[in-house]
Amino acid sequence: MAATSPLGFEPRMLIDGKLVDGATGTFTNINPATEEVLGQVADASPTDMHSAIDAARRAFDDTDWSANRAFRKRCLEQLQAALESEREELREELISEVGCPRSLTHGPQLDAPLSNALTYPARLMDEFPWEIDLGDAIVEVTHQRAWRKVWREPVGVVGAIVPWNFPFEVALNKLGQALATGNTVVLKPAPDTPFNATRLGRLILEHTDIPPGVVNVVTASDHLVGEELTLSPKVDMISFTGSTVVGKRIMEKGAATMKRLFLELGGKSATIVLEDADLAAACRIGIAPCVHAGQGCAIPTRMLLPRSRYAEGVEILKNIYENVVPGDPRETGTLCGPVISARQRERVVGHIQTGIDEGARLLVGGTEAPVGRDKGFYVKPTLFVDVDNAMTIAQEEIFGPVLVVIPFEDEEDAIRIANDSVYGLAGNVMAGSVQHALAVARRLRTGSIGVNGSAAYGADLPFGGFKASGVGRQNGYEGFQQYLEIKSVAHPEG
Repeated sequence: MAATSPLGFEPRMLIDGKLVDGATGTFTNINPATEEVLGQVADASPTDMHSAIDAARRAFDDTDWSANRAFRKRCLEQLQAALESEREELREELISEVGCPRSLTHGPQLDAPLSNALTYPARLMDEFPWEIDLGDAIVEVTHQRAWRKVWREPVGVVGAIVPWNFPFEVALNKLGQALATGNTVVLKPAPDTPFNATRLGRLILEHTDIPPGVVNVVTASDHLVGEELTLSPKVDMISFTGSTVVGKRIMEKGAATMKRLFLELGGKSATIVLEDADLAAACRIGIAPCVHAGQGCAIPTRMLLPRSRYAEGVEILKNIYENVVPGDPRETGTLCGPVISARQRERVVGHIQTGIDEGARLLVGGTEAPVGRDKGFYVKPTLFVDVDNAMTIAQEEIFGPVLVVIPFEDEEDAIRIANDSVYGLAGNVMAGSVQHALAVARRLRTGSIGVNGSAAYGADLPFGGFKASGVGRQNGYEGFQQYLEIKSVAHPEG
């Protein structure tokens, strides 16, 4: 295999400090906006994955990586500088393989994580209470005086499994906290978006002092290669972002080896527009499912409107959706690009048809391809109204540019509908006052809430969900802690 593809993508995996080919050969990476081949990438076998796991295990057990905080911090700073040096190459790479609009790379696809996914945990390393001294006391079981301490130590080997919708953001947030806390990592990107991860591997090798085996990047077309991380007793923790279906499988398969888990899973988030809200401003949030073609777990895909203002709100949303035109993600003005693959397009279109079949009123969009988009995996921005919350399109995560609008009778009804979901990841409340919105927000069973247009987002803010939306939190002080074990110690004075 050539060292790099003609487009500058890195085709090789990083395993044990070397860029290597895959034992199974290569697989093809496709541009979802054009259906053109971007290049070939290493296709790992289970043997390759176990080589990476073994390398991570050795790096954790046999080096001082887990204990040398000053060294780890310097390595994170080196990686930050290396990524900054290739920021614009990363931008074009993400647009090409993810199909994300260029505008989104100036936010959560690239610039936002690049600004703080590594720098925040690096700063936290200096402030975190790695050791807490509880002082001396008479211990009742021995009737002797002892000094008692609480130490926090890294979990060990982390299997980090990354989705295709925001691959760089998720990968960097996982790496930042896992490495800052002293763990070693096997990073498994989604087969749809491997090149940003292999670039990370090359930059780690070429521009940092991170020892061999501390970070490994394994690309594979077969999802079951990634499952080796869940099955291996040498892996201590799985940090997974993706679907609830896969998250449940990871819980089940990981039980045999008592895996520590962080699972950030699906969502069916609701925006509650209360009767005293600024209706025009509130309805503007309804455009969110068009951003990145709705491919975000926290995107609010249910909008709850008061029946007293329902017709007015529906008309505003209709005007919004009629003016969203799917476009080339390379263009600055594009809001809605393609979905990731033909398979995903079929899935989204199937949900739209289900909505029609179950009696929801299709107001804008539908199952036909957008005009002028014969190439690429595009779906029409679709607006359903008069939706019952029991319908499939109101309960299942679609991951496409589809908004469902549900009427409610009063505030209690709105809270009931919003909470009537197996998911509990995110949501919004729009009200005439912040205090009113906050009072409703406290009653919603979700992991994050935006009030009156604010976004609950940042490397210092824990993100994750209630119910089927996951276990644990990514980012923030709370996310940092989940990559650590707790050891209680008692010793005599001296």
